[in-house]
Amino acid sequence: MTHDLVIRGGTIIDGSGNPGFEGDIAVSNGMIMEVGRVPGRGIEEIDARGQIVTPGFVDIHTHYDGQATWTGAISPSTLHGVTSIVMGNCGVGFAPCRPEDHDRLIRLMEGVEDIPFPVLAEGLPWNWESFPDYLDSLSASEFDADICAQLPHAALRVFVMGERGANRDPATPDDIQRMRALATEAIRAGAIGFSTSRTLNHRTSDGQPTPTLTAGEDELTGIALGVADAGRGVLQFVSDFDDPEKEAAMLRRIVEASGRPLSVSLAQADVAPDGWRRLLGAIEAAADEGLPMRAQVAPRPVGVLLGFELTLNPFSAHPVYREISHLPFEDRIARLRTEDFRKRLLADAPDTDNPFLKVMLRSFGKIFQLDAPVNYEPTADRTLEAIAARRGVSPEEAALDLMLERDGRGMLYLPFLNYANGSLDPSHDMMLSPATLPGLSDGGAHVGMICDGSFTTTMLTHWVRDRTRGPRIPVEHIVQRQARATAEWIGLHDRGLIAPGYRADLNVIDLANLTLHLPEVTYDLPAGGRRLMQKASGYTATILKGQITHRDGDPTGARPGRLVRGPQRPGLSAMAAE
Repeated sequence: MTHDLVIRGGTIIDGSGNPGFEGDIAVSNGMIMEVGRVPGRGIEEIDARGQIVTPGFVDIHTHYDGQATWTGAISPSTLHGVTSIVMGNCGVGFAPCRPEDHDRLIRLMEGVEDIPFPVLAEGLPWNWESFPDYLDSLSASEFDADICAQLPHAALRVFVMGERGANRDPATPDDIQRMRALATEAIRAGAIGFSTSRTLNHRTSDGQPTPTLTAGEDELTGIALGVADAGRGVLQFVSDFDDPEKEAAMLRRIVEASGRPLSVSLAQADVAPDGWRRLLGAIEAAADEGLPMRAQVAPRPVGVLLGFELTLNPFSAHPVYREISHLPFEDRIARLRTEDFRKRLLADAPDTDNPFLKVMLRSFGKIFQLDAPVNYEPTADRTLEAIAARRGVSPEEAALDLMLERDGRGMLYLPFLNYANGSLDPSHDMMLSPATLPGLSDGGAHVGMICDGSFTTTMLTHWVRDRTRGPRIPVEHIVQRQARATAEWIGLHDRGLIAPGYRADLNVIDLANLTLHLPEVTYDLPAGGRRLMQKASGYTATILKGQITHRDGDPTGARPGRLVRGPQRPGLSAMAAE
């Protein structure tokens, strides 16, 4: 028998969590046909000896809502073995939306997810008003990953309540009923779920809190019931959790009322290094009682990249630096290299009321040099403070010199979540909890500050292979969580497992040589916008629906991905095998 594709002799990490085994995989018509010994030939064959073969990874926390409307390349996520993504997280997105609110939603996305206004203003086609219209628009495009969309609370609230919604006024019973009906409509049209934000960190680009910040439990429950009315769909929350027990109790009541699965972002904060344990404990207790509640966790620090080509650097709030901040990049670097300007800059001080710019960018004991090989669990000797001490200069001077390296493209790294104690041990404990899911990559967002669409590669390089500062995690566990667990959570039961009858979404990975490269800035967004891009080498092939979309880390041009409307059932052969 001849197959479309046969992968031979790899170590198959099948996504079940069971030990890996050596074997072949036969693929035809976008489906896995055989696993084990495949006697038939393939029109194309991949020699996977000495490599691992995994299901394609499922990233449940991205922000490609805009990017997916102007390009089929869901990068950087697809450069890191991701074959399915969920966008529309954190309550922000672009539908439903009336024409008069276009700029309002753009400013919100610009502020929350650091995607510049000109990029979105030029890139978004706005050929929709309702959420079903938005899905129809996406359905006309082809991608290098399957995409799933969530209904964002901020857009829904403004659509129903207008200015009152934007101003965070309490929703009336009529408002709630209308939002409930629209949530049902969105889920029935193919939305994978609903998302909201309850954090002060999420603001518009002009400083206003997100419209959903103070939404009451009655409003949140009403929308969740709208999801339940459709008979499917997940809920995604992000919150400050100032009172973890109280907030977790509210989320539990919403799940109990609606019966819908709910996930919430979980990370370690510097101000309360052990606070995450209280929230996780509450979620674990709920899960133990059978409630579908999970925490989304990250495999490395959530951190800001700093540099002269990026959104921020340690001198961003200095009046002297502002003198040149408007100049083209090359001209700024030239000025920064002059002795006179250098002296003036180093003698200057921040002038701002923004606590992040005033305090965090001066936290030189927490800012690290980011260089090759990329290390997201750096030791204290890599801080600006330590480097400056070794060089006998001020931390400011060390920062300036390091950022002027690589032709002015040197980067610094400021972890602000998951690194309170200078260790990733909390992330390790989070990832091992049965009540968590890997997430929070924010792929497609924070384009000038954060580049975490590479989380999946960090899972393999750092946690499976390279970590020396604590325990590692077996590759079978990592793959099970990043493929099957994430797929099943959002209802994609047709993928995430290497078995006959399942989708042929696969990765062939040279794990021994898998390498995460330094982030770089590219200028490929609409309006010439910049974004951070991070590549990897070692992904021999990424396969979506049986087609090779990436070979040796580079796109092939194949785009078999589509918008996925709602949950997916496994094929009959897959169900029979189980």
